[in-house]
Amino acid sequence: MKRNYFLALISAFLLWIAWPPMQFTAPLLLVALVPLLRAIESVIQSDQRAKGRKVFLLAGLTFLIWNTASIYWVFNSLNAVLPVWVASLISIIPFGLAALLMTLSFWLYYKMRRVAGKILSYAGLISFWIAYEYLHQTWDLAFPWMNLGNGFAETHSLVQWYEYTGVYGGTLWILIANILAFEIGAQNDTVAEGLKLKKKLTLALSAWIIIPITFSLIIYTRYTEAVNPANIVVVQPNVDPYAKWEKPAEWQTDQLIRLSDSVGQTNTEYFIWPETAVPQFIEEYTIRENPSYLRIQQFLSKYKNGNVLTGIESFNLYDTQETPTAAFNKSAGKYLDYYNAAVNIENSSKVQFYHKSKLVPGVESLPFASALSFLKPVFASFGGSSGGFGRQDKPSVFYTQSGLAAAPVICYESIWGSYVAEYVKDGAQFIAIITNDAWWGNTSGKDQHLAYAKLRAIETRRWVARSANTGISGFINQRGDLAQSSKWWVPTALKQDINLNSDLTFYVQYGDYIAWIGCVLAGLFIGLILIRSLKVNNAIES
Repeated sequence: MKRNYFLALISAFLLWIAWPPMQFTAPLLLVALVPLLRAIESVIQSDQRAKGRKVFLLAGLTFLIWNTASIYWVFNSLNAVLPVWVASLISIIPFGLAALLMTLSFWLYYKMRRVAGKILSYAGLISFWIAYEYLHQTWDLAFPWMNLGNGFAETHSLVQWYEYTGVYGGTLWILIANILAFEIGAQNDTVAEGLKLKKKLTLALSAWIIIPITFSLIIYTRYTEAVNPANIVVVQPNVDPYAKWEKPAEWQTDQLIRLSDSVGQTNTEYFIWPETAVPQFIEEYTIRENPSYLRIQQFLSKYKNGNVLTGIESFNLYDTQETPTAAFNKSAGKYLDYYNAAVNIENSSKVQFYHKSKLVPGVESLPFASALSFLKPVFASFGGSSGGFGRQDKPSVFYTQSGLAAAPVICYESIWGSYVAEYVKDGAQFIAIITNDAWWGNTSGKDQHLAYAKLRAIETRRWVARSANTGISGFINQRGDLAQSSKWWVPTALKQDINLNSDLTFYVQYGDYIAWIGCVLAGLFIGLILIRSLKVNNAIES
């Protein structure tokens, strides 16, 4: 077992060194799980007791180390407002939850090996892993940050085919490559049959790796954007997120306007400001009376087709409790619901709102709220409302007076390829990501978040205009290339002529079809494990 644990550590190291923001190392993902598979096979073939527990511990060690090393920055954001011991305890949830689900995938693979052959068990492993990734992007504790397909975000020229498969295609590619590589090493090449199979497997692995890369590079080098220009400005105000609520809203709005004006042109169509750039709770029904709104409209008067797309925190008052997150406000005598929102302001009285849908668990929403309602006071102490922010179920596309269509994607939402694809399916011609990555400090968190936006550009073939409160703002073209970027902790504004696109990729049209297939197969394989295990137990008893 010492040797097996060492192999598990090697897999953890390879996964970490291959993960963004590391440059040029992503291909290591295609073999990073081989040491772990060897360790698990060693346990399966041994005569040890409690094999299932040993497999669980080996996989758990690998994935806990990999997850913690890759998203260590989660602790930074918590430690900034909480004592070290409290931040450490809470950090265990994001560090350990995905690792636990990954571990369960390999444990179920071990269970498959007990009742089925190798090939069927490998199909089970792939399905279990894909099902875990899909679960972890859909339930109340959603955090799809560590989906395997995200690993090629910094080597995006190799995965241009994500426009057909999304990141689940990358997950499938990585898992099958690892299985083939493991099987090559497992063959006994001292006998003719083993040598012959090893050669076939080597040929299969070579084709499995080379063909997608070649196809991707062909797409990458030949891809040409249709010319349909629009001038866009992104602003990075660089306000300390822990102090922004202490600074006057009027001063912050003036800073945003000053930076916008510094690069704005007469033909600028959009000025994009970051998440919660307007630092005050604004009632949506009365926004036209708000001083910040009036100041923005005054600024836009010099830009004929100009629009400001900005993040705000808003609220609405209702006569009845229209949403589960609304709380009764005694002073107003009505129900109150808060939103992390985006707003589109133009040179008219028309105002468009979008309420963030993918809320951060524990910060913007209370997971499993009905069961954990007793934790509402704890949640409120983290800065959220007692019931969490309100949300909307479907994305909204912002349209300008000239007909330009923008996808207002707020921070965390940019990790969801399928959700961003819904904006595009509804008509969005480019993606506007507004975020506040300053919570994490100058860590790899901000770099990973930027890198994942490259995958959204490839999946949808849309430009991404990214406005961050601080580092990293910029523009990503339809191939996923970073056309411009800001530096960390520097107030600035960037302008870019981007090409709008109205064509729909295969992925936009059909979404996460690989994940759906994986989930169905995972359910069938779990059923197979239960049925065959039951038959074995009955046979033993009889």
